[in-house]
Amino acid sequence: MSTATIKKIHEGRNVKRFREMLGIKQDALAADLGDDWNQQKVSLLEQKETIDPTLLQQVSAALKIPAEAIQNFDEEQAVNIIANTFSLDNGSIFNAHNTNPVFNPVEAILKLHEEKIALYERMLKEKDEMVARLEKLLEAK
Repeated sequence: MSTATIKKIHEGRNVKRFREMLGIKQDALAADLGDDWNQQKVSLLEQKETIDPTLLQQVSAALKIPAEAIQNFDEEQAVNIIANTFSLDNGSIFNAHNTNPVFNPVEAILKLHEEKIALYERMLKEKDEMVARLEKLLEAK
């Protein structure tokens, strides 16, 4: 394959895809990235074809996904894999066998959602406990 036919991965677009799949708004990502970030800066980041490796590490940490997912995710390739894997022609769901498995961003996102739900549940429990303690303190006064 010549260099002319190699398709460049658009890292900013991938940040946007993963952010949206995770249900995270640009404002929320900006808050996770630090005080010098805002929604407009995240929007500009998502327009960049390549992202500085240090910044990419920060973004991937904020999204809680591997930086490699952002660097390697190719939507067109993913659609082709899905189209070649699922077939309705012969009544079978799987029409192909993947002998070269790669990172599956969907599985990573599902695992991340499960982790986030567990975290939110723990945070809600802690909040309820804190409210109960505060109510007891108010009653004691």
